[in-house]
Amino acid sequence: MSRIGKLPITLPAGVSVAVGEDNVVTLKGPKGELTQRVNPDIKVVVENGVLTVERPTDDKEHRAMHGLYRSLLNNMVIGVSEGFRKELELVGVGYRVANNGQILELSLGYTHSIFMQLPQEIKVETKMERNKNPLIFLESSDKQLLGQVCAKIRSFRKPEPYKGKGVKFVGEQIRRKSGKTAGK
Repeated sequence: MSRIGKLPITLPAGVSVAVGEDNVVTLKGPKGELTQRVNPDIKVVVENGVLTVERPTDDKEHRAMHGLYRSLLNNMVIGVSEGFRKELELVGVGYRVANNGQILELSLGYTHSIFMQLPQEIKVETKMERNKNPLIFLESSDKQLLGQVCAKIRSFRKPEPYKGKGVKFVGEQIRRKSGKTAGK
């Protein structure tokens, strides 16, 4: 039995679940509304404020989908009740960030500024302080979308191993290399 798939999901107060036709699960909560289409073989059961995911057989495919859909539904429950937050840090001389509504402007050492249109589901906030690295705060109820946007922002200038310059998550440890002078 799948260790993750068999765990029940307790629904917090204020979160409602609707399982529609074609196995479409809709979750509504204080932070928003999310939907997920579940494979027809997997059964989603809601009883007494507890959401459980059941599979028909022990086939390898069913076992894999069992844990996957349980994790996706759990992330959706957490998202609509509490939400997710990611913090990115720009490390480098002259690196700047600003936001104008949903448009993020990044200056990352290139000859031009990078403008990125963010989805409406994501709330963005930027912070620039003197003698500190610029910060980007992203909040959303959709964990998948938030991770994808963070990965896209990070891909503009990944942290390099010699000086550690680039876009990184707050608290992330960058493996550093010693360089040419280490052998002397």
